[in-house]
Amino acid sequence: MISNRNKRVARWRRARKVMRGTASCPRMIVHRSNRGIQVHLMDDAAGVMICGVSSLAKSLDVKGSTCESASAVGKEVARKALEHGIETVVFDRNGYVYQGRVKAVAEAAREGGLKF
Repeated sequence: MISNRNKRVARWRRARKVMRGTASCPRMIVHRSNRGIQVHLMDDAAGVMICGVSSLAKSLDVKGSTCESASAVGKEVARKALEHGIETVVFDRNGYVYQGRVKAVAEAAREGGLKF
């Protein structure tokens, strides 16, 4: 029997075959856990993380539902990306289904000024 985690990893591997981030258009990686959600901007050509935001960070100070904290993370990563001069990104949902917290991050990042 195939577990949900194995299905997610299979989706992630399929997507990563064609998805690459560069300095001008980095890969926006979303990772969610039971406790929080993290988003990182990655330049795959140089192997460098440009910036990252977590819902568990003290500076973000998010209270409320998980989707509200995901929206706050999306807005914050968009703000940081624009500070670094990044306007377009490649969205890597990391094999997670595009709904709930993952969708909230994507929509908030788009509202913040990022283009995917």
